[in-house]
Amino acid sequence: MTQEKNYFLVLLAILSAVFVWSFIAPHDRFTWWLEIFPILIALPILFFTHKNLEFTKLAYGLMLVHALILLVGGHYTYAEVPLFNWLRDTFELSRNYYDRVGHFAQGFVPAIIAREILLKKSPLVKGGWLFFIVCCICLSVSVFYEFIEWWTAVYSGGAADAFLGTQGDVWDTQWDMFTALIGANVAQLTLVKWHDKLIKVQG
Repeated sequence: MTQEKNYFLVLLAILSAVFVWSFIAPHDRFTWWLEIFPILIALPILFFTHKNLEFTKLAYGLMLVHALILLVGGHYTYAEVPLFNWLRDTFELSRNYYDRVGHFAQGFVPAIIAREILLKKSPLVKGGWLFFIVCCICLSVSVFYEFIEWWTAVYSGGAADAFLGTQGDVWDTQWDMFTALIGANVAQLTLVKWHDKLIKVQG
């Protein structure tokens, strides 16, 4: 129990430190709020549902990684993350690809979360249907996020340009959803055995 508590404290400490860094002098404050709002929604939900649904350490670790991706993107905006600007310039790429990393994580991380919820709280068992339904859930999450971007753009106009992060690509929305779908597939193809083992140990 102490080891588990220490694990959570380490995750929380990392999240807090990066959150403070991200909050200080971001590229655009409005965009920062738009990018990090999923964290502000997820944390209270995780806190109040912890007794009824305790996730595996793998799931919590992935949640932290996803949160860090959001915080970095919020601080710089997704189109201006320095490392990916360097990659763009060095390899003569067409855009800053940090946005693709974010959308890959948008499928990869929710895949493990959705899979764990379904295995623990539904009659579904391991197999093809679970794989398919998890992919559908992740794609739905990605689609809904694109809806949020659309509604924000309609409401705020040009103020949402950095949040949209299209970088002139007319197919950016489609690429975002496709990348999330790839992430959901990759997560299930690579982490299933480890995930199942952790769920079994957790009891």
